[in-house]
Amino acid sequence: MNVLCIGPHPDDLEFGAAGTLIKFIEAGHDVFLMIMTRGGMGGEADIRTAEQIESGAIIGVKEIFWGGYEDTMLKADAETISVVEKVLGKIEPEIIFCPFGDDTHQDHRTLADVVMSASRNSRNLLLYETPTTSPNFWPNVFVDITQVLDRKVQTLLAHRSQIMKTNIRDTSILDMVTSTANFRGVQGRVQYAEGFVSIRLFLDIP
Repeated sequence: MNVLCIGPHPDDLEFGAAGTLIKFIEAGHDVFLMIMTRGGMGGEADIRTAEQIESGAIIGVKEIFWGGYEDTMLKADAETISVVEKVLGKIEPEIIFCPFGDDTHQDHRTLADVVMSASRNSRNLLLYETPTTSPNFWPNVFVDITQVLDRKVQTLLAHRSQIMKTNIRDTSILDMVTSTANFRGVQGRVQYAEGFVSIRLFLDIP
C-alpha cells in the first residue's frame, strides 16, 4: 500500500504523524512525503530542506516530493491543486494525511483546502495536528505509537534549527510532541498515541 503525508513546511508532519508513518513502514507499506514549502520564513530554507531529508531517512520514506512554493504564500487555487493532483496520480496513495484546517498558520489552513479538493476521489483522508492547530481538533481516529515514540522524537531532533522555536518559554518541540502523544494516548486508552480527524475512512472488510 502507498501512503502519502503532505506537509506545509519541514517538520509539520513529523509532529502530527511521524509515529504512524513509521508503523506503516514497519508493516511493509511504502510512505511518501510531499512538502509544499522549504520553510524560508522560519529559518534558512537550505538548512530546513536538509533537515527534512534527514528526518525522512529516519522515518524511512521512499521519496520526498517538493511543492516548490514560498513559505506563507500558499494559495488554494487551481494551480496548487493541480500540483498535488499530479503527485496523487503518480503514486496512487491508498491513504492521505494532511494538516487539520482550523489552524493559526495560513499555510496550514490553505493546504487543508487544497488537499480536500485534490483528494476528492481518494478513499481515505486523515487530518493531523500541528503545534498551531486550534483547540477545535477533536480526533476520532487513534494510532498507538508507544513502541515508536523514541523514533518519532528522533525525527523532530533532525529539525535541529526548529527545536526551540515554539514561542513558549523554556519549552522545546520535543516537550510538546511528547506531551501531545501522552494526551492523545489517554484519549485513546494507550500510553502514547497520535490522533487524526477522518474526512473519509474506508473500512475494507474481507
